[in-house]
Amino acid sequence: MKTKLRLAGLWRSWWPTLTVVLVILTFRSAVADWYDVPTGSMQPTIYEGERFFCNKLAYDMKLPFTDLEIARWDEPSRGEIIVLDSPHDGTRLVKRVIGEAGDTIAMRGGVLLINGESATYEHGPEPGWSLPPDDVSPHVYLDETVEGFTHAVMLSPGNPVARDFGPVTVPPGHVFVSGDNRDNSFDSRFFGFVPVSAVTGQAVMTLASVDRDRHWQPRWGRFMRALR
Repeated sequence: MKTKLRLAGLWRSWWPTLTVVLVILTFRSAVADWYDVPTGSMQPTIYEGERFFCNKLAYDMKLPFTDLEIARWDEPSRGEIIVLDSPHDGTRLVKRVIGEAGDTIAMRGGVLLINGESATYEHGPEPGWSLPPDDVSPHVYLDETVEGFTHAVMLSPGNPVARDFGPVTVPPGHVFVSGDNRDNSFDSRFFGFVPVSAVTGQAVMTLASVDRDRHWQPRWGRFMRALR
């Protein structure tokens, strides 16, 4: 009898905490989450050491704690920054969609071509927070425009990687992704197309940013910054 009373007392004292934990975990599993950025493959848009907000309801709804899709109302579109499970090894990645189903994607000398039309480039501003140069030369910052959408890309002349690619055509139910740090990104040029079922959500905002190379100094200007 005393054991039952003791267990009942423990349950009454712990159930509010357990309920809160369950609600938070369910929210992070199915609605929204926040992730750290371990690599620089999306620089200069997203820096190493940043934490960003991911909207998991941007495209579909999944049963909490599973990959079972309950409903779908949208598809990732060109230019959007998405969180995905890598087709290569399942690692969580953040990349930009540059090709939708039916698009033919190619690169020639680092210039992106979509359906035979070349992207246009202009010199872009250097990031507000400096990035270290590569082993041979400093980075080149450009604004890339594709079908009316402009975003920043970064090239590393000392490390030209996969600047000639394709053409390939994106199959139904898939997207083609790339990092904005074009010469330092493991993306669809290497692991192929990404099934939309492997897309976790859309990255919409940086929540916080610290510079690991400068004793975790905060990059205050990058807190609560919308991603585009």
